[in-house]
Amino acid sequence: MSASESAIAAAEAHSAHNYHPLPIVVTSAEGAWMTDVEGRRYLDMLAGYSALNFGHGNRRLIDAAKAQLERVTLTSRAFYHDRFADFCAQLAELCQMESVLPMNTGAEAVETAVKTARKWGYRVKGVVDNMAKIVVASNNFHGRTTTIISFSTDAEARADFGPYTPGFEIVPYGDLTAMEAALTENTVAVLLEPIQGEAGVLVPPPGYLAGVRRLTQERNVLFIADEIQSGLGRTGRTFALEHESVVPDMYVLGKALGGGVVPVSAVVSSQEVLGVYRPGEHGSTFGGNPLACAVALEVIAMLRTGEYQQRASELGEHLHHELGLLVGTGAVEAVRGRGLWAGVDIVPERGTGREISEKLMDRGVLVKDTHGSTIRIAPPLVISKEDLDWGLDQLRAVLAS
Repeated sequence: MSASESAIAAAEAHSAHNYHPLPIVVTSAEGAWMTDVEGRRYLDMLAGYSALNFGHGNRRLIDAAKAQLERVTLTSRAFYHDRFADFCAQLAELCQMESVLPMNTGAEAVETAVKTARKWGYRVKGVVDNMAKIVVASNNFHGRTTTIISFSTDAEARADFGPYTPGFEIVPYGDLTAMEAALTENTVAVLLEPIQGEAGVLVPPPGYLAGVRRLTQERNVLFIADEIQSGLGRTGRTFALEHESVVPDMYVLGKALGGGVVPVSAVVSSQEVLGVYRPGEHGSTFGGNPLACAVALEVIAMLRTGEYQQRASELGEHLHHELGLLVGTGAVEAVRGRGLWAGVDIVPERGTGREISEKLMDRGVLVKDTHGSTIRIAPPLVISKEDLDWGLDQLRAVLAS
């Protein structure tokens, strides 16, 4: 057995099979490149589902983490620490908001948003106890907790995990008429991804997000934007909602907020909304820990330069131009996305998304499939144009074979 085969067999023997990874065993990484246990190099065109927006081993982030590791890493929320105030203040400012509730994972942040919206509905809006409703979109992906899968339309995510949590209404993504019809006096929030990542990088019709913002303001309903994948530079703006000049009532953030170094997530909103909490009603031992705050503060500082948003915009325009040339060639049915983020629908006769991903892996490029014949492309924002073009050359070669 090769070193990779041996490592994979050992992992399969002692881990739950809740993932189906590509057969590569990474041992080191830098920038947009990863190296496996046999010394082969691969261009990372997935970036940890946007968790690695700033690349592998980003020096600024690693240095920030190292400096904090030497001081203090965890206090729990039983005490204050000296990085917490700056983290909350600077993240709130980045989001044009007032208040921050830090957590760790994206799913935790979504759960926090759901709890917050319900409590706000009862305490502020005056919804009758236990009657709060949250409207979500079909084909959503917000995480995998029992509550979150309760409003998923993915049968694979839901099967055998019931009973399911009530209180959610699902409407078609991008359908403003259906959204308007779903809003009632008991609706406390609309929870949406501005671009649906797991569904295949689905971009809603122009004006949809602005329309949702208008409806929620008219009906006294919170607009919650899950920007865990789409936010923090990925689409060429700090937040994907900025493409429609929309500011929600609440951001749900994660992935890139931790710079690919530590798990960091947060709910960011107004003092009126997050002010519904009282001590003991919600929390997390690791949420807002010193190490997480130190890394996230460096992420925020990097985003303030605008450099990464500009790179995603410029390289993203090039990416989508090149991918667009493949549509109609008999290999690609459609391309969607924004910035350095694309969903590519492969003509089924050319292979499944998994098969195309494996062929790309053999040529030194790493992507990931979703929903049959779709592959997702989302390289680190630090990728060079030369490396991006090389990766696209490999895709063209695979599709021509």
